[in-house]
Parts: sequence; structure tokens; C-alpha cells
Amino acid sequence: MLDQTLRPSVLFSDAQHTCWCFHDLAHAGVDSNQYVIVHAGRAALLDPGGDLSFKRLLQALGEHIDMAQLDYLLASHQDPDIITSLPRWLLHSRAQVFIPAIWERFLPHLVSDIISDHLKVSVEARITPLPDAGARLDLGGAQILVLPAHFLHSPGNFSYYDTHARILFSGDIGAATEVDSLQVVEDFQAHEPALRFFHQRYMASNRAARRWVAMVRQLDVQIIAPQHGPCFVGPAMVEEFLCWFEDLPMGVDNIDDFSYALPPP
Repeated sequence: MLDQTLRPSVLFSDAQHTCWCFHDLAHAGVDSNQYVIVHAGRAALLDPGGDLSFKRLLQALGEHIDMAQLDYLLASHQDPDIITSLPRWLLHSRAQVFIPAIWERFLPHLVSDIISDHLKVSVEARITPLPDAGARLDLGGAQILVLPAHFLHSPGNFSYYDTHARILFSGDIGAATEVDSLQVVEDFQAHEPALRFFHQRYMASNRAARRWVAMVRQLDVQIIAPQHGPCFVGPAMVEEFLCWFEDLPMGVDNIDDFSYALPPP
């Protein structure tokens, strides 16, 4: 019987399509959400995480799908809490790994010779680079949009939009690292302090944020699902977050707050 702590939250479900959120699996370091989209029996795992969460995620996911159904591992960027479990997924699935093109050549560094020797094809053959302009991926007949989110916070970064469920998987955009992922954001103003430091310190600039928000507003987004913390559910809450994000000074906008001086003797 599955440990209750491994049970995912259901973000969307109908006869053909399901979206799950697996959360609080690492119990150390920076915890993160792992999202799974299943359509017509085919599955994609978004931001699969690091070694700290792999064993529990594999166990939990195995209660819901056969690993042969897992077609895609979609990584928004290169951070350790995003993709350092790569070697284990290469061994335990046949999934193709999609990652921003500028990070493609770094991923083989995560895979030891011992792991490589056990793979039927090369590590490079299992990795698909995503162009800066994004892409459209087919998952069993459903479409996932790969959306540019460059410099938010990684110089090569993507968000993923599930066109069937109308969920935007935003990566670190909207992340709150110290808040329970099981909840949804009920009061944006009360939640805002949990967002502010992370976004001002990790995101590159407001200029990038405004371009991302303008793109996202062209979509029908019912849920924003970040990599850390709770989701923003419903058009009103989605819009409240977008308004806040597009006006927030961040990164180099705040460069005068930092000292570029030699340290004292």
C-alpha cells in the first residue's frame, strides 16, 4: 500500500487526461514539485528533480503509470533540484530528455561511465535540445507548448503549457520555497512576502519578466504551477500574479543595492 505522503495532488482529470503534482519528496535541501501529465496512456514528467527525491518519486509514480508509458522528461533548466536525477531516469525509463539547447552539452557530466556502460544507446542520443524559440510537443495526441522564459532565472529557461488542461508549468517563476506545496494561494497579498526575495534575487530583470507576461497573456491559463510552493488557481489569481511579476524590479534592476568593491583587509 502506498505511503500517504507519496500520494500526488490532482491538478486536472478527465477521461483522457490527468495532471498530478508530487511534492515534499526530498525531505532535505530545497524541496520541489514534480509534475506529471498523462494523455491517452502516454506520460511526461516535468522537472524530475534530484537524487534526494528520486527513489520516492519512482515509487509514487509507479503506482499510477507503467514506466514504459513515460515518453518525455522535460527540464525547464539545469539546476540540481531540476535534473540531477537524470542518470537514474536513464536507467529506469526509456524517456527522451528535453532541455534548453544551451544546457545540452552539460548534462552528460551528470552521468558516470558506469551508468553509461549500462545504457543501450549513448547519453547524447537520449537528450533532445530545445531551441531558444521554444517548440510544440505531441503527447499521445495532446499538445505541450515549450515557452521561452529566458533569464527567469536561468539564461536558458522554459515554461511548459498543457493546452488540454490549460495549466502553465512555470518552473521557478512563481516559486515560494518556504510554503506548503499542498495548498493553493488563497490570498495573494498574504502570500507575496514568500515570493519577493526569491524573485528579486534570482530573476535577471524586469524586462525579461514583462516579455514573459505578455506572451503568457495570449494563453488561456487556468492554473500556474511553479516548481516550489503552492499553485495559483483560477483566472483572477493568475492575473494577480502576472500583474505583480511584470511590475517587480529584480536582478540587475536592483544592482545599486550591491557593493562592487574589494573586500576590506
